[in-house]
Amino acid sequence: MKPQLTYFIMPTNITIKGIPDEVYQKLKLQADKHHRSVNSEVIMTLKKSLQSRIHDPDILIDRARKLKKRAKGSLSIEEIQQAIDQGRP
Repeated sequence: MKPQLTYFIMPTNITIKGIPDEVYQKLKLQADKHHRSVNSEVIMTLKKSLQSRIHDPDILIDRARKLKKRAKGSLSIEEIQQAIDQGRP
């Protein structure tokens, strides 16, 4: 019986310099809210940010179809233009 080798991948450490105070305060508030350290909150925020990108067109089309089914009615070109114009100063 051959001995089995096990490899462990060590986590990578990074240093982020120049974080604006307001960004750090938001991170700290989120960390407190989730009962995490600021470091753990940064890791979770990065994971969520990177995982939320969907590149599969079929998944995007499926989501769009489901969203369209939930929408009530449809808008005419005139209604869309009116909504755009109302939103402008």
